[in-house]
Amino acid sequence: MTDEQPPEDLGRAGAVVDKAIEYMVGQKIDALSIASALLGGSLALLARSVADEAIVQILNNAIASVRSGELRGVDGTRG
Repeated sequence: MTDEQPPEDLGRAGAVVDKAIEYMVGQKIDALSIASALLGGSLALLARSVADEAIVQILNNAIASVRSGELRGVDGTRG
């Protein structure tokens, strides 16, 4: 990705997503189902908003984060 500043409303969007996740966990929806639904929705939104190559770059960045261990919890465990 680039060194651009994050969008001004990114924090607000993140807070809404956090609340949605909290709600679904409270509804006892499986974590994998929540994550899969959020990822699918995110990809669909990206597909309407950016070029395919940008989506590939985003996914490659995510893969690199997984492989480097960056996405693991602070205690080193997986959720």
